[in-house]
Amino acid sequence: MDTPETTSVLFICLGNICRSPLAEGVFSHLLRQQGLDETIRVDSAGTGSWHVGEMADPRSREVAGRHGITLPSRARQVTPSDLRDFDWVVAMDRSNLQALEEIRDEDGGDARLVLLRDFDPEPGDGEVPDPYYGGPRGFDTVYEMVLRSSHGLLEAVQGDD
Repeated sequence: MDTPETTSVLFICLGNICRSPLAEGVFSHLLRQQGLDETIRVDSAGTGSWHVGEMADPRSREVAGRHGITLPSRARQVTPSDLRDFDWVVAMDRSNLQALEEIRDEDGGDARLVLLRDFDPEPGDGEVPDPYYGGPRGFDTVYEMVLRSSHGLLEAVQGDD
């Protein structure tokens, strides 16, 4: 966990190249806009290891760039220590949430595990779909979901202080 004056949020998807780096970028941008980037630490990771070390998918970077957001992070795989080091671990879908719960059951940690769309005023099925195998429109849809949800998540994170 972080020091008392900081909170930490980790976004999780499968490969850490589409959804979670986009969520990290959007949330970080929102924090900068509100002057909170020094008090809330943000990162992203994937439950799988296929893309470790890679930049975000070009389509995620493109949609982010159109909204003035950069995605500088490199893909990494979530570790058991992440569930001890982060206050909030935010999954994009139920499959990744289940993988996180299994890690926590085996290795401990007291991070709050949630779905990002738990904070979406238009939650639909509650999941951020993986746009990897689809066309560019899927990345726009993911961006819109992430942006809507990030506002609610920020309220929850601030209310948890």
